[in-house]
Amino acid sequence: MDTSLSTLEQIRNTAIDLAVRFGPRLLAALAVIGAGVIISRWAGRLLTRALERLDLEPPVRSLLTRIGRGAVLALFLIMSLQNLGVELLPLIAGLGVIGAGVALAMQGVLSDVAAGLSIIFTKPFRVGEYISIAGEEGTVADVTLLNTVLAHVDESRVVIPNRKIVGEILHNFGRIRQLEIIVGVSYDVDFAAAEAAINEVLRGNPRLLRNPPPLVQTARLTSSCVEMAIKPWVLISDYAAATSEINEAVVETFRNRGIRFPLPQCQVQLIPGVSGLHPNRERLSA
Repeated sequence: MDTSLSTLEQIRNTAIDLAVRFGPRLLAALAVIGAGVIISRWAGRLLTRALERLDLEPPVRSLLTRIGRGAVLALFLIMSLQNLGVELLPLIAGLGVIGAGVALAMQGVLSDVAAGLSIIFTKPFRVGEYISIAGEEGTVADVTLLNTVLAHVDESRVVIPNRKIVGEILHNFGRIRQLEIIVGVSYDVDFAAAEAAINEVLRGNPRLLRNPPPLVQTARLTSSCVEMAIKPWVLISDYAAATSEINEAVVETFRNRGIRFPLPQCQVQLIPGVSGLHPNRERLSA
């Protein structure tokens, strides 16, 4: 019993001694870290307001803000470790070894980060533009260090790792797209009247852009009709709606003006004196 009480007393005295020796330093270190968190947030907000005045993409502003906040917080963390009496050189060497191991284990993530930095600073596309890449297409909704998010008209999202984007063939449509609607008309139709009707439809649709001007041209001659191509420009957000509206308006306008849509047809010519039977049919049947 006396031995147990002696051990407890020794533990209590040791704890008090450690608290007296390191307690103030620990409290000061925690206070420094708390101040670093507050100041880093304040510095981040200040840096964000400063970057908003520059012509930078949102991903670039976000990256620079995070770097600024991280640098301020790292500075206060170093100050707190120095206050505790921690030797920084051995700590940095140990972190270097750990970092090398982590880098080997996270090669894919690091590849995404490197590709993300390349996308952010080279700007092959920007948020709000319509792109086609890696077998997917959509409007760029967000670009981060790890991935790029594409938005579809059906409100779905496609998340593409950045390493799948860098080095691939990229089709950037920008913020506008050109529709390509094919309309077939009969060969005996007045093409000038048909083109005038189409242009009237295009002028009456408020979704279509006036610059660049729309194109209406003969696309192809087929066996049953003449195909006319209608190619106006619209904003990305109006692509689907404008396609439907133009199709409906063209059908209605052509009906009202008597412009016929020909049905697929073929011509069969009968040659007198030529039998339709195969010359060897009787022999084959026998």
